[in-house]
Amino acid sequence: MAMFNIFDIPMSVMIMLSVGLGALLGYIVRQIIAQKSSDSIESKLKARIEKVQEEAKKIILEAREKATQVLEEIEKENKARKTQLDKMEGRLLQREELLDKRQIELSDKEKENQRIFEKIQSLKLELEEIQKSELDALEKIARLSSKEAKEELFRRIEKENSEETLESLKKLETVRKEELEKRAKEIMVEAIQKYSRSTVSEVTTTVINLPSEDIKGKVIGREGRNIRHFEKLTGVELIMDDSPNTIVLSSFDLARREVAKVALEKLIQDRRIQPAKIEEKITEAQSEVRERIKKAGEDALYEVGILDLPQELVYLLGRLNFRTSYGQNALTHSIEVSLLAAALASELGADVEISKKAGLLHDIGKAVDQEIEGTHLELGRRILMKYNIPEEIIKAMQSHHDTYPIETIEAAIINAADAISASRPGARRDSIEAYLKRLANIEEIASSYEGVERVYAISAGREVRVFVKPDEIDDLEAVKLAKDIANRLEETLKYPGEIKVTVIRETRAIEIAR
Repeated sequence: MAMFNIFDIPMSVMIMLSVGLGALLGYIVRQIIAQKSSDSIESKLKARIEKVQEEAKKIILEAREKATQVLEEIEKENKARKTQLDKMEGRLLQREELLDKRQIELSDKEKENQRIFEKIQSLKLELEEIQKSELDALEKIARLSSKEAKEELFRRIEKENSEETLESLKKLETVRKEELEKRAKEIMVEAIQKYSRSTVSEVTTTVINLPSEDIKGKVIGREGRNIRHFEKLTGVELIMDDSPNTIVLSSFDLARREVAKVALEKLIQDRRIQPAKIEEKITEAQSEVRERIKKAGEDALYEVGILDLPQELVYLLGRLNFRTSYGQNALTHSIEVSLLAAALASELGADVEISKKAGLLHDIGKAVDQEIEGTHLELGRRILMKYNIPEEIIKAMQSHHDTYPIETIEAAIINAADAISASRPGARRDSIEAYLKRLANIEEIASSYEGVERVYAISAGREVRVFVKPDEIDDLEAVKLAKDIANRLEETLKYPGEIKVTVIRETRAIEIAR
């Protein structure tokens, strides 16, 4: 029998057997490793599960303990609330019982009051019937009605006590008048003392001094062409009189007269006086006067302490510097009224800012009333409304000529300040015709009352003395007559300041010894 020799196996079979044997060994090794790894992971998982289970048991125990504590606390709170609710319920029951008891008592009192009221009403009716019956009996006895008896009683009382009543009225009126006049004078004096300004009346002419007399001939020009051209462009009349080295400019318009003055001074300085130069110098003068107007408005605002007016109003305010009223400069008057109104407002507790602005702008319409139709008051209102000036200022300025009612204390202050500025000595000039007419009107009004014997207007119309017939007017009627005349003068006449009315009643007994 031949022996098996491994070397007799072919190489390819050997390789295949080696590969198969290696794969089998690898598989066996991997199975062993996997079994060991599986046993290790399973043990770890089992340990973790046991640990988690223990922790869960602890958490459950703690949760049960906390839940037990919470339930016990809730139960305690419920018991406390129940106890509190029981107490509140008891209190409510007590209050309800008390309210029921009070309601019963009030009902009893209401019934008692109603019974008393009915009894009073019945007694009142009985009393009225008794009074009526007694009054009827008295009327039958006296043969007078109650109305006639009252009138007779009042007549007797008035007759018996007329002197005492008159004295009381005079005393009361004197005391009150003295107190009011004293306080008013104090306020006025304090306001006037705070402001002092010179009073210079404007006139209608301006005098130009010439360096030599021959300048007049140049101003007149050949056949008067220069002077005619100058007067046509400026609207101002040039007067060449016998006064040496002077030319008089005449015009009611101060602005035009100022333009003419500046232009003529420039022409005299230039000495080349002919139509072209006249036109050139007048244009320069107009520009210069416009700048003066603007500066005058700005200076006025600075003087009174107002800084928030539109530039258009500032220019119109400056134009008042070339406008007069009875010879008083309108811009000077407006500044005076503004400062006086501010002082009065400060003393009386009114709005100082409104009073100051209303006083400065109260105559703003005079800046354009020579160019636009309408009164200066209405023009001023339209100007202020156009530039959105507050309504309070318009109300304060619109009543200074009694066209509109006085609606605010500031309006009354503007009236007073306007009167102070216009009526103080030297502020304005008045014509003799207007003065005499005012005196005649005062005397005519006072003479129109019955029982008046003579009337004299004295002290430049500041006082009127009325002599009455003593047999027709008694003392009480004399007091009433003075008030009636004063009221009539206020309603009828327009005048600065005030008019004192004095009624004089005198009885003279004359006998001649022979």
